[in-house]
Amino acid sequence: MKFALFSLMMNLPNAVTGEVLTTQQKFENVLKQAILAEKLGFDAYGVGERHGDPFLSSSPPVVLSAIAARTSRIRLLTTVTVLSVLDPVRVAEDYATLDHLSGGRIELIIGKGNDPRHYRLFGIPEEEQWESLAERYVLLKRLWNEENVTWQGRYRAPLDHVTTQPRPFQLPIPVWHGSASSTLSTELAAKYGEPIFSSNTFHPQAKYKALIDHYRERLEYYGHDPSKAIVGSGSGSLYLANTKEEAINRFRPYYNAFQSTTSAKHNRTPFKDIEDNIENGPILVGSPESVIEKILNYHSAYGHQVLSISVDGLSESEQLEQVERFASEIAPVLRRFIPSTVWNNKVPAVTQGLIASL
Repeated sequence: MKFALFSLMMNLPNAVTGEVLTTQQKFENVLKQAILAEKLGFDAYGVGERHGDPFLSSSPPVVLSAIAARTSRIRLLTTVTVLSVLDPVRVAEDYATLDHLSGGRIELIIGKGNDPRHYRLFGIPEEEQWESLAERYVLLKRLWNEENVTWQGRYRAPLDHVTTQPRPFQLPIPVWHGSASSTLSTELAAKYGEPIFSSNTFHPQAKYKALIDHYRERLEYYGHDPSKAIVGSGSGSLYLANTKEEAINRFRPYYNAFQSTTSAKHNRTPFKDIEDNIENGPILVGSPESVIEKILNYHSAYGHQVLSISVDGLSESEQLEQVERFASEIAPVLRRFIPSTVWNNKVPAVTQGLIASL
């Protein structure tokens, strides 16, 4: 199994200490997380996209460019790129630029996002989110794979023999399809034979498993080998302690603060409290042994090769503690038990030297 640390850059007062980070301090915190993730052997670092308080992640390509300049190996993910509201020409240009600056380490996870505020902000009716996503993705693929693109659609002005610059460093830039709530996302991924990344955050296992199963079924329908399906999965929040009881007690204030946010309320989690989520949901809170057992249980249902975790909201000292414990006590065990074909090709040494010199 491979591992990604990610941040949605949610900047709330600390639920225990009341500490409030300035915007600049939060950006620095994310840079520190990414550098630490590479140091500890994580395979990827991701930055989500949100367009409204309390999230500061409105510009993932800019943040990931800063991370690219401070790292040399770790893969850089967008978790997710809200392509349903973005201009594919701008996306093609921004991420091809980042692809070069990172030496070919960028991978997009595309989706419609789970914060409805961005539809009004960008002038897209929410009921058209899936149609918008599908159309924009077709154009993005053409812009990266073709030159002199002529195109006409519903959600942006026509193009006449357009070749975006720069051309991507990777041929092609890898794309994952974020999957959270609808078979329309898994259908789009299956059509192109591309991997999915299940959010696996707010609901019981059965909901996400049904989407993953649908993805594999549709892969076969479109002529792709379902046995070669690549699946990634989120995991809710992470909090490790020596005992399950200690982990619950220490994390409870953070959990309650998260559940009071507009984002959490929009997703309508069915879990009544932290204990219910630990028992019946994806949250990784407990002793290392109990968390490993839970991840293995979810892997038996999803068959995923990549797991993402987040430590947003915790104090910086707790973030360090949690990421280090995961890297030393959880990741080595799962790497032994769960094979992964993802990200086996390392960045060439010449590229590492170029990035390190920036």
